[in-house]
Amino acid sequence: MYVLDTSVIIEYIDTNGRFHKIASNIFSEINNGKTLAFIPHVILAETYYVAVRIYNQLGLSDSDKRAENLVSWLYSHPFIEIINKTLDLAIKAGKIKRELKLALTDCYVLAVSKIKNAVALFRKREREMLRVINVLTRKFNIQFLEDF
Repeated sequence: MYVLDTSVIIEYIDTNGRFHKIASNIFSEINNGKTLAFIPHVILAETYYVAVRIYNQLGLSDSDKRAENLVSWLYSHPFIEIINKTLDLAIKAGKIKRELKLALTDCYVLAVSKIKNAVALFRKREREMLRVINVLTRKFNIQFLEDF
């Protein structure tokens, strides 16, 4: 089971992405029901925003509609559960933010990984993660596409 960060979803849609093939393999497992995925609700908004930019960079027409379709697909996917509106999640994400000072969306991915006992999956180690990587690897089940 995975908790998907925006960066993993974007690698899946970006056919020119460095880790596109790895992300595609993970989504193939999800699409075939071989594994479940969780996405914090806030990741859907971030995915929409970033997907529009990626679709524009790829020169695709109607980038807004494509991004809407992507988010709708994720939201209604039978093997992806959207996690939202739980007090426990908000408090866990807030505590992670306070302690590690990471991007709030990353904190939500990490919090869901704790709640669901799933792997927090990110594209790569971001600069802000590197300064606390020892804590991240000790406290969380975390993986990066760059390591596959």
